[in-house]
Amino acid sequence: LLLQITNIININHFEMTTTSTNATPSSSPEFYHSLHVNYIKNLASKIDSPSSYEGAVTEHLRMSGIYWSLTALSLLVPSSQVDELMDLQNSIVDFVFSCYDEESGGFGGNRNQDGHILYTLSALQILALAGSLEDARLVDRRLEILGFVSSLQQPDGSFAGDAWGEVDTRFTYCALSSLSLLGALHV
Repeated sequence: LLLQITNIININHFEMTTTSTNATPSSSPEFYHSLHVNYIKNLASKIDSPSSYEGAVTEHLRMSGIYWSLTALSLLVPSSQVDELMDLQNSIVDFVFSCYDEESGGFGGNRNQDGHILYTLSALQILALAGSLEDARLVDRRLEILGFVSSLQQPDGSFAGDAWGEVDTRFTYCALSSLSLLGALHV
C-alpha cells in the first residue's frame, strides 16, 4: 500500500511539473510571486468586508492573522515594501494598540476582547517587525504587560493562556518569547 501511495504521489508530481512551461520531471513548479503578494495585500479588505464569512469566523484571530500575513509578506518582498503594502507603521501599529485590554494588561485577538498570551505575543512580534518596541504606548504599558504574563504562570512553572486557566505548552513558549521581546526574561 505504501508503495502504491508513493507511486501515485510521484505520478501526480510528474504531471504537475510537466504542465508548467519548460518544466521537466525534476524541476519545481512555477512560483507565482505577484499573485502571492497581491493575495496577502488584499486579504485585509476581504476579511473586513461586512459580508465576509472568513472575516466573521476568524475575527478572534485577527492579531495572529496580521502577524502571519506580515511575516509571509516579509519572505516575498523587501522590508521597505512590507510597510508600503500593508501600512505597517500607521494603521497596523494603531490596530495593535487598539486591542490592548486595560483590565488584564495583555492584548486580545481583536478589539474589545480579553487579553490572551497568544495574542500578546503576536502583538509584540508585530511591533518588533514595525520597529515599534520603543513606541510610547508600549513603554507606558510595559509593566502591565509584564504583570499579565507573570500572572499566567502556574505553580508547576507552566503558563495558562488567559484568566480562564487553559494550560498548554504553546503558552509557555509565548510567555518566554513575550518576556524576551520586552527585555525581561529575568521576571
